[in-house]
Amino acid sequence: MKGRVTLITGASRGIGRATALSLAAHGSDLILASRQAAPLEEVAALCRERGVSTHAIGIDLADAASIKAGIETALGLGGRIDHLVNNAGVVGDALLMRMKREEWDRVLTTNLTGAFEVTRAVLPGMIRARYGRIVNISSVVALMGNPGQASYCASKAGLIGLTKSLAREVASRQITVNAIAPGFIDTEMTRAIAPPAKDDLIGRIPLGRLGTPEDVAAGVAFLLGPGAAYITGEVLNISGGLYM
Repeated sequence: MKGRVTLITGASRGIGRATALSLAAHGSDLILASRQAAPLEEVAALCRERGVSTHAIGIDLADAASIKAGIETALGLGGRIDHLVNNAGVVGDALLMRMKREEWDRVLTTNLTGAFEVTRAVLPGMIRARYGRIVNISSVVALMGNPGQASYCASKAGLIGLTKSLAREVASRQITVNAIAPGFIDTEMTRAIAPPAKDDLIGRIPLGRLGTPEDVAAGVAFLLGPGAAYITGEVLNISGGLYM
């Protein structure tokens, strides 16, 4: 992984932040993208301390023009993009009967269409180089469903379909495309869950704890590393056994 250039979306916090720090420790140069400028620059500074070239850029995945401009900037800064981690995402929880169309569109546009647009923008360079690694961060709820999260589950399930289809399209160019399905991870989102509900949730996890962002980052590092060169079209379930 040393000497490669990795673009990570949603890199300002949570899984994206942990992934950036992990890949920096593995020697990958980084281009970090997010809508949140200040925390993103903090992560970039920590990565630079680990001795890798790191750039922070602003991208709004709900805005196609922002994506186009952001990827052009990223390619200008990094010269190329060898690895892509589609991590950025939003939630818009509501029961389907109460979900507004604009909220459905916001989640699907950001989580699924945004990943499609970013991938489409970086793919030509990978094809020319006959090398590339793409990891899409899906979710365990894409595999098992979750009440009140129809839009989020649909968007993350769509990422799995995108992963498998694209893996077949680009395998001949030595580009691998895989997904990770994290379970319930200790992030800002899960910290907002009330204690009784959180205790019930943890009780359903065979390993008896929430995952950490670092647990997921380790999976990303594996899929981007040399040990995963013969793996493509797969979904790595990192859920502590919640989904088997």
